[in-house]
Amino acid sequence: MIRVPCPAKLNLFLHITGQRTNGYHELQTIFQLIDLYDWLEFEPNETNEIILDGLSGVEQKDNLIYKAAEKLKPYAQKFCGLNIRIEKNIPMGAGLGGGSSNAASTLIVLNQIWQCGLNIQQLAEIGQSLGADVPVFVHGRNAWAEGIGEHLTFIDLDQKQYIVLKPDCFISTQLLFSQKILTRNSKPSKFCAYQIKPSDFGNNFEPLARNLYPKVNEAMQYLDQFGVAKLTGTGACVFTEVTAEMHVNEILKHAPCKAYLVNSLNESPLRHFKVR
Repeated sequence: MIRVPCPAKLNLFLHITGQRTNGYHELQTIFQLIDLYDWLEFEPNETNEIILDGLSGVEQKDNLIYKAAEKLKPYAQKFCGLNIRIEKNIPMGAGLGGGSSNAASTLIVLNQIWQCGLNIQQLAEIGQSLGADVPVFVHGRNAWAEGIGEHLTFIDLDQKQYIVLKPDCFISTQLLFSQKILTRNSKPSKFCAYQIKPSDFGNNFEPLARNLYPKVNEAMQYLDQFGVAKLTGTGACVFTEVTAEMHVNEILKHAPCKAYLVNSLNESPLRHFKVR
């Protein structure tokens, strides 16, 4: 049996800089990997089928783990059936990239188990067909992202801790994108500008999320007492950077919803993964 972690991510900012003729939005963001993990276990079976365990509320055929496995099947030189069990710790629909990270870990592991022989760039391209956030998890590095999220420039970020809150609500990404007042013309910028003044970089979805989802607003108001609260991705999670003067345990204890203390990662634990 092979057991591997799937790290979560934060979007340190998220700007929409335009919209393509096909409806897709151009964006700029920074992906910061964090040490909040789902875990996947892979074990060969005799059925020649992919069987998922540990899921709730999602049909197997609709799960990104299953879709990732199906995408790799045509490349398999040594195919075998697998039982794949997921231990879910990253909340769903939270803007933390849990499903995308699950898909990326599946691509990385099955590429080796099935002896597909694909390189990281090829896996990332397959991952992109599953979701815009999958490639950054395949590469396993923090990145400045542009386009629809597929153009990645890998960056080094300072080691930090974050407090992350998960309001008890599920945000509809489609609903947020459909709002006419969504800012879609933020001025394109550069990573060096972010490094000079990160406070100038916010999340275009944040005002909408706060207005449409009272529990998101409540969580942000709570964190704003101690630092600068930010929305990650299209939510629902909000976060703030830990500073020396914070009483972290008290903040976590009195949070209005599920709270996490997380550390930033320089790279994914799967970046140099090898099947032994």
